[in-house]
Amino acid sequence: MAIITISRGSYSKGIEIAELVAERLGYKCLARDVLIKTSKEFNIPEVKLTQALEDTPSFFERFTREKKKYISYLQVTLINQFKSDNIVYHGLAGHFLVKDIPHVIKVRIISNLEYRIKFVMERDKINRDKAIDFLNKIDNSRRKWAQYLHGINLEDPYLYDIVINIEKLALEVAVDIICRMVTWEKFQTTPESQKKMDNLALSLKATAADVVEKIRDTNYWRHL
Repeated sequence: MAIITISRGSYSKGIEIAELVAERLGYKCLARDVLIKTSKEFNIPEVKLTQALEDTPSFFERFTREKKKYISYLQVTLINQFKSDNIVYHGLAGHFLVKDIPHVIKVRIISNLEYRIKFVMERDKINRDKAIDFLNKIDNSRRKWAQYLHGINLEDPYLYDIVINIEKLALEVAVDIICRMVTWEKFQTTPESQKKMDNLALSLKATAADVVEKIRDTNYWRHL
């Protein structure tokens, strides 16, 4: 039993790999599901959660308290999903919430920029300059989120257990490598690693409650 997190460059076939790995192992594949579950559990419109993720802060900006609340709720939902094991996750920078949990396999899927440019040009029927601009915006957004949420460089190879260049390997080979890693002893869930996960879940829940309490205090004083 393990958790697999797949960090992916845009248009690097990371989604396809995540889905194939989950299918082969019989694991649950998570991404947008976390948004839907958070929306239901915390009674927040899904569009607000989506905006909180898509409205990337600039380098000098701070999160608004509302955005912090939404992000905290998303993290609580995600970590509660992780507690049950047998998960493949490929969402936005949630991988690094569990970077210190031993039974989490951290995978990075990459591909050459030229490969990605050609893919977007063919898919969207656009010229090279527009494709480059499109990819740059996505990549910059993901880098900013990783820096803001976790203080890390998303492209640092030392953050991962394995980095797979999908140009060099067939899709099936990449899937096979990841599935084999699940059988390795170092990635098996132990009572100690599960305790770390449970403690992290409690910590994130406390952080979310603290954010909400600060918002309530601010609103109270504003209305006096």
